[in-house]
Parts: sequence; structure tokens; C-alpha cells
Amino acid sequence: MLKGFKDFIMRGNVVDLAVAVVIGTAFGSVIKSFVDVIMDLIGKLGGQPNFSSWVPGGVHVGAFITAVISFLIIAAAVYFLVVAPLNALAALRAKGQDETEAPSEEVVLLTEIRDALRAR
Repeated sequence: MLKGFKDFIMRGNVVDLAVAVVIGTAFGSVIKSFVDVIMDLIGKLGGQPNFSSWVPGGVHVGAFITAVISFLIIAAAVYFLVVAPLNALAALRAKGQDETEAPSEEVVLLTEIRDALRAR
């Protein structure tokens, strides 16, 4: 029973998940700081750094507006700082693999000649 537990814990996907949680937590604090800076800049332009106290007609929509703006800033930061660079890197890797997977006719012919000479 303990051996099974040890095997479960030492599996790659469990360790990868633990690393992802730790890195995600650290990255979350970086993104939160970034959002705070952007929200302060928006507040400087609008005169109010936090929209939560805005209550037009007695309806508390300010907190919702703050949450929406924060979400959009977080989504943009994640896309431009993580997703776009990783997509570009994956495209470069895929381009490099395409070149190595399809040998030219000359290479195929030379390989056949080499194999024929070895068979003699």
C-alpha cells in the first residue's frame, strides 16, 4: 500500500502539477502587481483609482467595472506575456521539424545507394 502511494507521488504528472501550482501562484502575484499599476494609471486619468465607490443611482456597479477592467488587464497580460511568445516558439520549433522530417530526393537516393553497397 505504501509502495503504491510512493509510486503515485513520484509520477511525473503529480510533480508537474505541484510545480505548476507554485509557479502559478508566483505568476499570479506578478500579474496582480501589474494590474494594480495599470489601475492606478487609469485612476490618475479618471481621477479615481478604484471604481468600487461609484454608485450611480444607488446601484453598486463600480465594483463590477473594477473587476471587468482587472480581468481584461489580466487576460491581456497573460496573452501578450505568455501565450503569444509560446505560440511563436512553437511555430519556430514546428518549422524546424518540418525541414528535418522530409529528406530531399538526393538524400533518399544516396541512402539507397549506401544501403545497396553495404548489402554487397
